[in-house]
Amino acid sequence: MAKPAQDIDHEIVSSESEELILVDEDDNEVGHSSKAYCHDGDGVLHRAFSLFIFNGAGQLLLQKRSHKKRLWPLYWSNSCCSHPRAGETMSDAVHRRLFQELGMRSELKYLYKFRYHARYDQSGSERELCWVYIGRSEDKATVNGNEIAEWRFIDPAELESEMSREPESFTPWFKMEWERIAKEYKLELSTL
Repeated sequence: MAKPAQDIDHEIVSSESEELILVDEDDNEVGHSSKAYCHDGDGVLHRAFSLFIFNGAGQLLLQKRSHKKRLWPLYWSNSCCSHPRAGETMSDAVHRRLFQELGMRSELKYLYKFRYHARYDQSGSERELCWVYIGRSEDKATVNGNEIAEWRFIDPAELESEMSREPESFTPWFKMEWERIAKEYKLELSTL
């Protein structure tokens, strides 16, 4: 059952003015630009990450993106996703954001990175070179309501069934990432 984000004041952890890292197709840094600019129109290729956090029962933490999100508001997605900021290492960024959004800490295992482009109506696009990580945490989630509307843990088999029935309820990057993780990284999932 999904749990709503608590109705309390939450730290604002992202803004349209934060400086993101622009990259070429080989993930070489080529500059910086605002988050707003990176997502305008067809988007500009920038570095990003997606985290998949599991509990001890092997369930994945899903989040429904806040209604305040410019792109894909109120869609279900992976546990946490964001961008490293200009001058920030990926390691610092993934741990920072996991704590800011979910109040959790976890050892994170890098799986792979990939490029994708997805347009969300006239609001803009994601054009990202995304690093994908998995981790396990028994920490109690403390959800940031500025980022997350609802959250829940789900068994992978139940997730597969729900994604088959309602694919339009999930973000495009999550669907691509989960398909690859489920097919190619079963061993890594089993050893979390």
